[in-house]
Amino acid sequence: MRLIQFTTESGQRAVGAVADSNTIEQLKDVETVYQLAQRALESGTPLEALASSLLTDQQLDYQKIVDEGRLLAPIDHPEASQLMVAGTGLTHLGSADTRAAMHAQNSAGKEEQMTDTMKMFKMGVEGGKPSGDEIGVQPEWFYKGDGNCVVAPEQAIPSPSFALDAGEEPEIAGIYINDPEGNPCRIGFAIGNELSDHVTERQNYLYLAHSKLRHCSFGPELLLGELPAHIEGTSRIVRNGEVIWEKSFLSGEDNMSHTIKNLEDHHFKYTNFCRPGTLQVHFFGTATLSFGDGIKPEAGDRFEIESATFGRALRNPLKIVDRKIPAVKVL
Repeated sequence: MRLIQFTTESGQRAVGAVADSNTIEQLKDVETVYQLAQRALESGTPLEALASSLLTDQQLDYQKIVDEGRLLAPIDHPEASQLMVAGTGLTHLGSADTRAAMHAQNSAGKEEQMTDTMKMFKMGVEGGKPSGDEIGVQPEWFYKGDGNCVVAPEQAIPSPSFALDAGEEPEIAGIYINDPEGNPCRIGFAIGNELSDHVTERQNYLYLAHSKLRHCSFGPELLLGELPAHIEGTSRIVRNGEVIWEKSFLSGEDNMSHTIKNLEDHHFKYTNFCRPGTLQVHFFGTATLSFGDGIKPEAGDRFEIESATFGRALRNPLKIVDRKIPAVKVL
């Protein structure tokens, strides 16, 4: 089952299940996926079973919702500060060229000559998929922001004027809610665009934290249940109605150096991320970037990220927003 959040023609919030490429079946008695998840926790009912029990005969035109700008992010929190967006990097096996480069360095037997990035990638390949209940090697981790950094599908992703780049990152995001005891419960998965400033990151790897403090988008559909082991998708950039860059990407555990469980273990081992009632959106990384092909996105470009696994494509234009750095005052 795949769910969306939207507003009705009368302006009320609603949740719908995707029946087909152009039909939404509205759920009754819930206005948000957060409410739905809370009810599932309270009743002990599996989320998909609960959603199925709330389906109505009311069928809506999916494209009309999109055309009228009524799509919302597939999950949000009533208080934006109670939703945290973070992610992990260097988690995918990447292209043949990337692997060949790693193998060439390894064959030289000079670990000290490898970059920190390559060392961490190698650690993931060797220890990111532990057996049984063992904990594997920890991945790279980054923080993006709270619910205020999330942009709804079809809406413009802002990039601050001080940024040196605004490049897409096609990724899968895990969506979680913490129960009243602080135990994380996975709601589902969504395709996402984890926008980053790759020029800033390239200046120095220690600037990674700065490069990730940007807006992002995910959805429009939230996939319930387990994530398929092999996922294929396409990422493209459209400028003035023409595709200027397009590339396929792979994800799912068959194409990753870490298991989803290992990435979850290393995120939720911190009590800060296990506060009751909070939501977590966690990006799992990628191996496909237009930046690697020398593309520099411009204001007005439209990012499109799609995978049949997740239904309708995630589309967002890019806009540049003037950001004046505020002067600090003494109280």
